[in-house]
Amino acid sequence: MRKLKDKVAIITGATSGIGKATARLFAQEGADLVITGRRLELGQRLEQEIQELGVRCAFVEADHSRADDCSHVVERTLAEFGRVDILFNNAGGNRPQSIDQVTDETWDYYLELNLSSCMALTRALVPQMKERRWGRIIYTSSILGFTSVAGRNVYSATKSALLGLARANAIDLGAFGITANCIAPGPFATELTAANFTQEARDTFASRTALGRWGETSELVGPALLLASDAGSYITGTTIVVDGGVIIKTM
Repeated sequence: MRKLKDKVAIITGATSGIGKATARLFAQEGADLVITGRRLELGQRLEQEIQELGVRCAFVEADHSRADDCSHVVERTLAEFGRVDILFNNAGGNRPQSIDQVTDETWDYYLELNLSSCMALTRALVPQMKERRWGRIIYTSSILGFTSVAGRNVYSATKSALLGLARANAIDLGAFGITANCIAPGPFATELTAANFTQEARDTFASRTALGRWGETSELVGPALLLASDAGSYITGTTIVVDGGVIIKTM
């Protein structure tokens, strides 16, 4: 139905997993895209794939733990596309460590990557959204922003903070027709989860869902499209939990 026709979207962390799946769907729905990531070859390959769908796409190599890279993404996007309607802050990472093992280096890196980059991109792009009185801001949080497991101190702290950032954004920006929301995925099969969970841990997580399995990225892009389109125009300051029923299951 081309729900995003004539819209311009930035999707960070788009070279794999949730970001990649979302980029494909947004392109199929008619959006022109700027996609970011650290892996040049993967980014260029996805850029070409999306262009073949008949929309404009530019890949910008960026490490979102670096403020200069975030600024470069904004500058390049506005120079080439003139505006941004949808900002999907998806770049993030995780390094499991017990609280007494967390180093300043680890804390600072993931604070910048998971949280500060989201604030910086939002702050930079909101003024031109306000001028047009339309915008969509989406943050990828996590169910570990509501609860946690051992060793996820930095990850849970930053993902919890995104919930508050979205709520505050929503209040600041609602009068300008701009919505701000989070998506909180549960156990999804991505490269990030594969790198951070043993097979035993993955089996344990599957058993904790109501559906008894991990989710596929194709099952997360629908909520992202809802929040990015006119269909979600009255949803703001909230979090859509897409977890297969982890949080509701206590036993």
